[in-house]
Amino acid sequence: MEPSEIVVGLDIGTTKIVCLVGRRNEYGKIEILGMGRSESVGVTRGVVSNIEKTVQSIKTAVTEAENQSGVNIRTVNVGIAGQHIKSLQHRGIKMRNSLEEEIGQKDIDALIEDMYKLVMPPGEEIIHVLPQEYIVDNEQGIKDPIGMAGVRLEANFHIITGQVAAVKNIHKCIQKAGLEVVELILEPLASSDAVLNEEEKEAGVVLVDIGGGTTDIAIFHEGIIRHTAVIPFGGNVITEDIKEGCTIIKNQAELLKMKFGSALASENKENEIVSIPGLRGREPKEISVKNLAHIIQARMEEIIENVYYEIKNSGYEKKLIAGIVLTGGGAQLKHIGQLVEYMTGMDTRIGYPNEHLAKGAQDVTSPVFATGVGLVIKGLAVLDMQNASKPATTPKEQPKAEEAPKATEEAEKPKTPIAEHSSKQKGSFFDKILQKGKQFFEEDAE
Repeated sequence: MEPSEIVVGLDIGTTKIVCLVGRRNEYGKIEILGMGRSESVGVTRGVVSNIEKTVQSIKTAVTEAENQSGVNIRTVNVGIAGQHIKSLQHRGIKMRNSLEEEIGQKDIDALIEDMYKLVMPPGEEIIHVLPQEYIVDNEQGIKDPIGMAGVRLEANFHIITGQVAAVKNIHKCIQKAGLEVVELILEPLASSDAVLNEEEKEAGVVLVDIGGGTTDIAIFHEGIIRHTAVIPFGGNVITEDIKEGCTIIKNQAELLKMKFGSALASENKENEIVSIPGLRGREPKEISVKNLAHIIQARMEEIIENVYYEIKNSGYEKKLIAGIVLTGGGAQLKHIGQLVEYMTGMDTRIGYPNEHLAKGAQDVTSPVFATGVGLVIKGLAVLDMQNASKPATTPKEQPKAEEAPKATEEAEKPKTPIAEHSSKQKGSFFDKILQKGKQFFEEDAE
């Protein structure tokens, strides 16, 4: 297996913007070549609220990733989240002309293309059309109909929609940062690719991505996505509660949550006290760790109740053998797994994106980077589909995911895609011919 081309994932979150440059190595694992991270200032609850500030944060993260990887970033795969995300189920039908001809990829593509033409309520647009199962001539439950014979091809689709304004604002931010969007991907779908394996998706699992501004949910059963939802609460609400409850500033509240926070008050001792420096020479504040845990637990319970409501709402509550997988920054909170298990009665584990990563990618193994790693995986899948659907390309026609490192950087940076070497060889071959021609004419002139 040859190393794949380079792909960039850009996770525009409420608390941070992460840019990951990666490619698939010869063993099929994701190799992270560079990572950039910046504070997200212009995003509220997963939606862009200030374009200029968001553009600035994007540029900072992208520049850092470029410097680390030595890759000139031009195109990115971007995540989208926010309360405006909705999902619905729909059935599509396509009548075929011939029973003799096998069902092919183009029939499935035409069926999916039709779904994008569905009439949406004003101000909404379709982001993803995900086939769930196919029906060929009333034969139900077919996962892959390619190669079958049949006249009537039907499919049940899971359709994800979002607000046109929110989508446009993301595109605007990316363009203003001098980049181009390859694919807009729903964040819980990206996270699920990074932290779930096929066995879990087959058995039935709920992915809960607790971010700063939103909590994203994706439910899988029999390997198929069945339900998606976005809850407009996340880690930031907990920080706000600590700030109000302990009368301290936001930065201190965030640090307190990360260092001493716990989702279960009963797990903390009564006599544990944290001292917080006072402002401008004022007396330091003393805060009980148990009281802090009470504040966090109250808000966490509210978030979990919302998650559990979505699980019941999906109709798959009793079919999820693999239980719940928690990821995102909020999953780092102490004792959160126990609280989720206690409230839902479902098996719970914390999801780390390191299963798909090559060795040496220690920087991005935290649940915080699950969406970023997932966006790289999704970007590679899109590339694979593009490459499979077109004839063998010459080096000039290769999709320009990112341009190659410059000649000066080549000595110290890892080499970029294979496609490039062939173009260099080709270039040097033509250079030799030109050189020979020049010499011939110069000799003639003499």
